[in-house]
Parts: sequence; structure tokens; C-alpha cells
Amino acid sequence: MPEMPASPWWTPHVHADRRPILLARNRIEAAIRGYLGAADFVMVDPPGLQRSPGNETHLHAFATRMIGEDGVAQTRYLHTSPEFSMKKLLAAGERRIASLGHVWRNRERSGRHHPEFTMLEWYRVEEPYAAVMDDCVAMIRLAAATIGAPQLRYRGVEADPAAAVERISVAEAFAQHAGIDLLATMDAAGNTDAEALAAQMRAAGLEVPDEIQWSYLFTRILTEKVEPQLGRGRITILDRYPASEAALARRTPDDPRVAERFEIYACGVELANGFGELTDAAEQRRRFAAEMDEKARLYGERYPLDEEFLAALKLMPDASGIALGFDRLVMLAVGADRIDQVLWVPVAG
Repeated sequence: MPEMPASPWWTPHVHADRRPILLARNRIEAAIRGYLGAADFVMVDPPGLQRSPGNETHLHAFATRMIGEDGVAQTRYLHTSPEFSMKKLLAAGERRIASLGHVWRNRERSGRHHPEFTMLEWYRVEEPYAAVMDDCVAMIRLAAATIGAPQLRYRGVEADPAAAVERISVAEAFAQHAGIDLLATMDAAGNTDAEALAAQMRAAGLEVPDEIQWSYLFTRILTEKVEPQLGRGRITILDRYPASEAALARRTPDDPRVAERFEIYACGVELANGFGELTDAAEQRRRFAAEMDEKARLYGERYPLDEEFLAALKLMPDASGIALGFDRLVMLAVGADRIDQVLWVPVAG
């Protein structure tokens, strides 16, 4: 006989088992909203429909058609992040804003990914990007404390949220966990050399694919060798990304090869992605065009540029921003194995 499927989430006995986790989620959300309010953040509510969903090569969006009063249909996208809208608000004069809402990313569904998920994103004007790092660590600790979790947990890996935070550069992490000298594969301006990175991978005993492309090799080393080692026993901040992997971040003042981009990890899971924000509209346009050229090459599609966003960058002050995967934070705080365990209603498969 065929195997009977697992009971759906809306079955009363399944919901009864899930409900304590979902109520813990609500308590964490309330605590984080309290933190933001106490820190004088203004909560904003960006729209989900956008002219452009974002212009990064490997971000995939859901498209729809918006029909106006004249009956003319225009393509719109569900946003992959509220970033463009929030930066327009910074250009308009807001100085400390936050958003907690749903975003959508296509081609993403796994134990850690969901096509519709909740993102917490916030910005500080004229403050260094270390300030949003500190915010994020404080909120991770607050989430654990709110539900009485002494450890963050994910599939047998633990991290003590109260322990001293590790802050390590991407180059240091590649050397430590993969035996790769990453900066040696870039010139002084940050231009990358795929053959040099491939040669180091071979010397380190790592498999190199037939098609050699620097960004792909970088991502493969990061996901297979580096990320699983981050956030073990304590929170890790992975800082100073290669400039070529930080399309929305400004370069660091001391080394143009790297940028003010960081990610925060616990239990080998990426929780947040932050930047010292790029405000040079011409440079941003150049980077977006390069990203969309690569997207067209790899996936056969490209997304339009948001011209209003690029215009707003000319008015936007220096700022730091960060986006945190709220569902993943809850998942680690309650020790769940899959992201759909912490969603009130998972998207139908």
C-alpha cells in the first residue's frame, strides 16, 4: 500500500503540537518591536509590489500584472526586500526606520528557505555599520532571553547567545576554514581572477567545476567550507566581503578590494545581512547593470532598474542598514529543524 502522507499543519493535533512554538514566535516579535521602539526607530510599512524586485544575480522574484484604470497592464514584482522603498524614505528625510513584514523569493524552498517569509530590516542614518551589527546581536540575545532559551540550536549545533561575539573577515575565514588566500585572487582595485581562485582550490583538494567563474567559485567555497563552521558555540559576524560580492555596499576606506558588508551567523545558519550603504547613484547603476548582465547569462532573464530608487540615492545621506530573517531567528531560538515549523501558515507545496 502507498505510504500515507503526514497530517497537514491544520489538523487539530498537529496544530496543538505547533502552537507553543507559534506563541513563542509572537513573544519574540513583541520583544523586538519593544527594542526598536525604545531605540527610537519609526516602524514603516513598504508596499510589496515594486517596479523592480532587486537587481542581484541570484535573487529570483515572483512577477504579476498590474492593470490600471485605462486597462493597460504593467509588470510588477513582489519585493525580495523592502530596501528600495526604505532608502527612498531615508532620502525623504527619515533617519531611523524599521520594517517587519513579508518578502518573496522564488526558487527558494528548503529546511532554511521559504518562498514567502518575514524580514526585519532597519536603517540608521549617519551611523557606522557597526551600530546595526550591535543592534542585531542585541536582538538575537533578546529573542533567546524572551523565551528562556539558554542556547540557540539547529540540527545538533549550538551557540550561546550570551557568549562574546566572534568578528572575522571573509578573507580570514577563507584562510582558516578552506585554506584559501582570497585576497591574492584580486588586484588592487578589487578585480577578480577566476583562474587564480581555481588554482588555489585545486591545491587545497577542492573540486573545481568545468566552468570557472570567480563569483560561483567564491559562493561554493563559502557555502561548503566556511558557513558550516560559523556561529558554533557563539555568534559570528563575517565582515568585509569582497567588493564584487557587495553590490549595495560602499567599499571600505582602507582597502578597495573589500566592502562594508557583513553577515551574522549562529549554528552555521546565516541570520542577517548588513551594509554600510552605497549612495553613489552612478556606481550603483553600473553594479546593477553588471548584475543583470550576469543574470541574463545564467538564467535568461533580467529585472528592470528602479529609476526612482537611483534618483533617490542622490538625496540619500550616509547610512547603515541590515536585514534579518525573522523566521530563522525564531527557528534557532526554539530549536526547530525546519523553517516551516515556525510559520503560522506555510505556503502550500
